[in-house]
Amino acid sequence: MERLREADREAGVEEKALGAEQKARIAGLRTVATSRLAEREILHRDAVKKARSAEDLARLEEEYRTDRSRIEADRDAAIEKVRSGR
Repeated sequence: MERLREADREAGVEEKALGAEQKARIAGLRTVATSRLAEREILHRDAVKKARSAEDLARLEEEYRTDRSRIEADRDAAIEKVRSGR
């Protein structure tokens, strides 16, 4: 860990502690993302119950994986934006 910090210092990367407002915004972003993931999972389970064929099931699984990835990527991008102060 110390070697990584040293490499960051040499590369000119600054470590900044997060302020209380930033921490609160990040917590809020994580809560919203968790809620969106839970909602998507509920909808996915309902759709799986109604699937009529293996092709439908495969399509639903792929859509679910894509949606999860998108929600997680959106969350991570928003958190990085808050951390960087933008």
